[in-house]
Amino acid sequence: MTTINNIGTAMFSVADQDAAIAFYTQKLGWELRSETSFEDGGDAGRWVEVAPPGSATVLALNLPMGGQPGGGSIGVETPDVDAEYDRLSGTEGVQVGERIGGEGPVPRMFSINDPDGNWIWVVQSRG
Repeated sequence: MTTINNIGTAMFSVADQDAAIAFYTQKLGWELRSETSFEDGGDAGRWVEVAPPGSATVLALNLPMGGQPGGGSIGVETPDVDAEYDRLSGTEGVQVGERIGGEGPVPRMFSINDPDGNWIWVVQSRG
């Protein structure tokens, strides 16, 4: 039986950590939670975390390991997916996909792509 009981950190690979910080904080309205350089200094030793305001889980923005590009995905929840869709659709520099779901067990949702090809699925929270 596992002792794991929470997802505390999700991770995306990004080409430029400063550009990624700007996208998540300035375009999406998230918070910069952590920005720390390791002892060896430079971007290779930098840990960066962002998160939506109030979120317990953070998203780490890491430089690619071994030259691998981005391309991951996460789901984030909102109590009003339509309002968030409208807000982000009007934000310059944010690529917003079509709304899908909302019938049966599939919640209403839409996707956003960050500049590194990572997918963020904005999902209607249940309950």
